[in-house]
Amino acid sequence: MSAQLQSPYFSLKEPASIENSKAQRIAWAIFLSVGAVATWAVFRAEFWMWQFIILGMWYAGLMWFGLKWPAFRALFLVVMAIAGTGVGLYQWGFTTHNSLAIRYFFHSNAMFYWMSGAILLSAAGYYLYLFAGNQNAGNWGHRLAWIAVVLGFAGLAIRWRETYIGHPSWGHIPVSNIYDVMVLFCATTILFYLFHENRTENRGLGAFVLPLVLVADIFLIWVGAAYHLNRIQPLIPALQSFWMKIHVPSMFIAYANFYISAMAGLAYLLKERAISSGNFLRDRLPSLELLDKTFSGTIAFGFLFFTVGTILGAVWAAKAWGGFWSWDPKETWALIVWLNYAGFLHARSQRNWEGRPMAWWAFISLIVVTFCFIGVDLFLGGLHSYGKL
Repeated sequence: MSAQLQSPYFSLKEPASIENSKAQRIAWAIFLSVGAVATWAVFRAEFWMWQFIILGMWYAGLMWFGLKWPAFRALFLVVMAIAGTGVGLYQWGFTTHNSLAIRYFFHSNAMFYWMSGAILLSAAGYYLYLFAGNQNAGNWGHRLAWIAVVLGFAGLAIRWRETYIGHPSWGHIPVSNIYDVMVLFCATTILFYLFHENRTENRGLGAFVLPLVLVADIFLIWVGAAYHLNRIQPLIPALQSFWMKIHVPSMFIAYANFYISAMAGLAYLLKERAISSGNFLRDRLPSLELLDKTFSGTIAFGFLFFTVGTILGAVWAAKAWGGFWSWDPKETWALIVWLNYAGFLHARSQRNWEGRPMAWWAFISLIVVTFCFIGVDLFLGGLHSYGKL
């Protein structure tokens, strides 16, 4: 038997398991289709054109991921189960005052703290795998990464319900301040990393991505404690818009992929040096070819969502402020990020650049995208000053 088939990440499937996999895909398609039709039937009187379009896009995206990636199907169902339980407890009249389950687990802030613990332990597990060669630690890092994703997305779903508790008019999707979006960033980045880990059949890149997410998580805890952004507040008028529901998630899908690309670029540079020096990273990181495909593919995918998110943001700006573009600091830096990655993709496709120079480009782009993501909110004002600390 070949070395590849002996790897713990590869296995030969029996015909019965293949049929079972087909049955699971059919069941997923039926389940998701029934859910989409039910959503349409319940809310069709309240929907307008854009909401039907977004429902269709979500349906297509979830269908594709579920059919391509069996683990995503399990994730979706577990998140629904946990979030449904938390929302159900609130519906039945339980609160943090009369339910220990809500206070210490099903409240969104409690769930985010549990997510933080999972991220910390996951990062430690991946580090032990990379630097000590501890395969068991890498396996636990992988499992804890999945737990962090579940807790992050389930917590956001429950937080959406919690926004209605203070006052029904406060209800909104929880992406309105830095605290909320940092949770979205952490969960989304880990999810996309796990997708690429599944494709590369190697866990070495986790020692780069999870510590980066841990830094974001520490920032999340800080803004919650220092600025009390973990408290749900009513939206300011500029944020009371349908467009927030699609603009912000689009941008954070892009940010997640840009950060993974930067870490894959760094891993490429270290792998290249390890090959020439013969150190331990040579055998514990994905191949140079896979890393090259990872940072290029994540940039292309992120660029697509960044472009869509920027266009949606311009439409939102026209409705909120009366103009599609105003050279606000956030808009200006978004344009800089767009031009940076457009240049990357142009060099990649037209000049056939690859390898080390593109890895450096992907890695150094971390500076540009980080300032657009968080630096503008921290240090600059403008029309987006509601996000400034």
